[in-house]
Amino acid sequence: MLVDFVPDRSLYPFESRWFDSSVGRVHYVDEGTGPPLLFCHGAPAWSFLYRHIVKDLRDRYRCIAVDYLGFGLSERPAGFGYTIAEHTAVLGELIDHLRLDGFVLMGQDWGGPVGLGAVTTRADRVRGIVLGNTLFWPTEAMANRAFGVIMSSRPMQRRILEENFLVERVLLAELGHKINAAEADHYRKVQPTAEARRGLAAMPKEIRAARPLLDQLARDVPALLGDKPALLVWGMRDMVFRPNACIPRMRAAFADLDVVELPRARHFIQEQAPDAITEAIAKRFP
Repeated sequence: MLVDFVPDRSLYPFESRWFDSSVGRVHYVDEGTGPPLLFCHGAPAWSFLYRHIVKDLRDRYRCIAVDYLGFGLSERPAGFGYTIAEHTAVLGELIDHLRLDGFVLMGQDWGGPVGLGAVTTRADRVRGIVLGNTLFWPTEAMANRAFGVIMSSRPMQRRILEENFLVERVLLAELGHKINAAEADHYRKVQPTAEARRGLAAMPKEIRAARPLLDQLARDVPALLGDKPALLVWGMRDMVFRPNACIPRMRAAFADLDVVELPRARHFIQEQAPDAITEAIAKRFP
């Protein structure tokens, strides 16, 4: 199934593009010309999360922002499992389809593991890495584990599917008055029904289920990408991806890492500090 929603051009002024992957139809935007930047979102967001960054950078870069299957305007294909490994494989297909070379990857939240999983096998084509409020190793933090356990429980799975809990009570609750009602509706309306939200409901389960993939990334990222120029843009008020726990591991993984702290931002940094992020990217990857 595809979601019947047309974004407001005043908020999302991009041409929708489509890629028929091996398992479903993927929506993405591809704006501007210049060195390519590939933006990967987390849950429960979609490419709309990157709209400010894409608008600000498309005069200097080719900005590509993807919706994973089950998210945004992309298809909800029958039989798709919505695992991180499956999302990674589909993103790899899109990278190959677009023949991206010399590109910078940005990943936040699950966009870190999904994006990094796709590019570790294409490391020779990667120019640099930008990461924000994410990880690429199995989490031992109590907050992460507790979130996964609670959100995977039967009552919470029902609330995610029937009440759009992750959008309403996680994303929009954090953003508060940072976005207006029309912008909030762009997060709601791409997850309009319980059937459409199956991919969204699968993500919390992956905190534990994706351990084999995260174990592999913990080895592969330093070995295959650790010498790439890297940038960390971190919301310092994130209570799940805590800076004191995550940033030292990032520093250990990358030999050439710049760190930009976003002191007032929490988890959804693209909404809370887009100007600082675009400035940091332009400075790091001129």
